[in-house]
Amino acid sequence: MAALGKAAARWAPGLWRRAVRAAVWLGGRRFASGGAQSPPTFGLLLDIDGVLVRGHQVIPAAQEAFRRLLDPQGQLRVPVVFVTNAGNISQCSKAEELSTQLGFQVEPDQVILSHSPMKLFSQHHDRRMLVSGQGPLVENARALGFKHLVTVDELRAAFPVLDMVDLQRRPKTTPLPRNDFPAIEGVLLLGEPVRWETSLQLITDVLLSDGNPGTGLATAPYPHLPVLASNTDLLWMAEAKMPRFGHGTFLLCLEAIYRKLTGRELHYTGLTGKPSLLTYRYAEGLLAQQAARRGWAAPIRSLYAVGDNPMSDVYGANLFHQHLQTQQEGAARSCASILVCTGVYGPQAPSPTAPAPGSEGCPFHGHRDFGFRPELLQAAHVVSDLQEAVRLVLRKEGWAV
Repeated sequence: MAALGKAAARWAPGLWRRAVRAAVWLGGRRFASGGAQSPPTFGLLLDIDGVLVRGHQVIPAAQEAFRRLLDPQGQLRVPVVFVTNAGNISQCSKAEELSTQLGFQVEPDQVILSHSPMKLFSQHHDRRMLVSGQGPLVENARALGFKHLVTVDELRAAFPVLDMVDLQRRPKTTPLPRNDFPAIEGVLLLGEPVRWETSLQLITDVLLSDGNPGTGLATAPYPHLPVLASNTDLLWMAEAKMPRFGHGTFLLCLEAIYRKLTGRELHYTGLTGKPSLLTYRYAEGLLAQQAARRGWAAPIRSLYAVGDNPMSDVYGANLFHQHLQTQQEGAARSCASILVCTGVYGPQAPSPTAPAPGSEGCPFHGHRDFGFRPELLQAAHVVSDLQEAVRLVLRKEGWAV
């Protein structure tokens, strides 16, 4: 957590200053929304899976919610960002997908993928990074600013004897050893891969060999190479009746393997995605910029984060709310967590509690680096769906429902 705080401190002031300058520059413009509604002083952070959609199916209540949020011209009446822990799609593609599903234009800079805040880790952008995940992997990594990339497939092709689990893919002959492969200088984990056993093996090889997987070291180096990871969700909700494994499950496997082999803890140079504080500070900056572009000069003081996962959405929003009570880099003064019952969380789900030693209890699904803080898992509001969440927000802000 300390590493995240230091990283955030380096970039946040500049982001706030740019947003504030834009707001001041636009402050003299008239606010025109087709009615007498005053400029908004609040913004929405909306999760996607389990709040707007289940798999490829749009949740009907989400469509109803946006009918209340759009003005007669089809534009949002309040600043909104879509904050997802997904990362296996490009920002532009996700915006296009949401536009089709929701029936209005969603801009790419309204979409925050789990790895979007990695744009701010510029000190690592020139390193030669092993990148893991799926989808437009290299495209996404380059969009974040990383210039020198090696995929797991490229590493496997360079060193075929490293991947030995699948009998069908084992080399039939022993290739000559390579000594012309440049050392890898860090690991970039953008989402769960397809072949977990291959990625777990090769990532571990890179960490244990100090970036030279074609060689062997008598002692594993520690501290190990920088590891940047996004999305710590253990579970997520698709069309299946039960939640599916998320990238957090893959990270859990990697951490357990590394600890078992070395006796030490895997260390993350940066963790992004919910519930990382860095992600919420990044979202606040984008909301401020969005409001400034629309000519809404009033500062965005109140944030409302709507999600379906207590371990990421609620925990992250509450953590950010606590942060705002002591640190005021931007305009926001509060961040209220709103939990919907259309995804991972259901009204019959047991509350996560810390089990007593030697006893059985509801397991903690959060990532180890965020610890277990029961008070951060309690949502400020629990509602049935996004439509009810929007009604709640509008009432609290004194807007017509």
